[in-house]
Amino acid sequence: MKVLATYNLKGGVGKTSAAVNMASLSAMDGLATLIWDLDPQGSATFLFRVRPKVRGGARKLVRGRSEVAELLRGTDVPGLDLLPADFSYRHLDLVLDDTKNPTARLRRVLAPLEQDYEVAVLDCPPSISLVSESVFEGADALLVPLVPTSLAVRSFEQLVDFVSSRVDHPPAILAFLSMVDRRKRLHCQLAEELPERHPSILRTAIPSMTDIERMGVLRQPLPLASPAGAATRAYAALWAEVTARLRLGPGVTDG
Repeated sequence: MKVLATYNLKGGVGKTSAAVNMASLSAMDGLATLIWDLDPQGSATFLFRVRPKVRGGARKLVRGRSEVAELLRGTDVPGLDLLPADFSYRHLDLVLDDTKNPTARLRRVLAPLEQDYEVAVLDCPPSISLVSESVFEGADALLVPLVPTSLAVRSFEQLVDFVSSRVDHPPAILAFLSMVDRRKRLHCQLAEELPERHPSILRTAIPSMTDIERMGVLRQPLPLASPAGAATRAYAALWAEVTARLRLGPGVTDG
């Protein structure tokens, strides 16, 4: 099972939209896919119309006292299951800190599901914390949405330095521009220049579009709500780039 995590230091940059849509596209590609909503706000859980509740909460889950398979919920996307958010995740740092080898715990939660899913997508809370360090240790790749500004690029470079210096087996880091407004000169300039300057920044950019904002109203991923829409096509192009970089596909996701 390949574990991908959508992550950013900041909120409001399109992280959950990317997690939900790319997990949906993964399942539609025929890959058995799980999405785990690690954010106590539960936005991904909300978008799938699932109650944000995990029986026993974060402590039992992290300590291996919950049967994780029994906590999963189905979604409207065939082949995509959800491990919901829970408000107790707001204390997840403390729960992890109270365990041995805390940065290995999140991957250990997923271990019983390794044979059932080919891809797991983690929607992570925005922070640098013990939770995020656990994600860095457990993920095979970080998918990092960047709003096209100079400060966002600086923050991304700091993230790359932090992960490479603090993680024994660092994940691949794949960034992409998010909420791009083609009417703004700086957005167009950065969309053109950044993939040339940073090989880890993908060429596909996600536009700022009403269809993406309406996901919270419709409570559906874009491939279901607007399968032929421009925003869906943008996420499909991004997913194709991710799968090419990581060699994801049916039958090639072991390891």
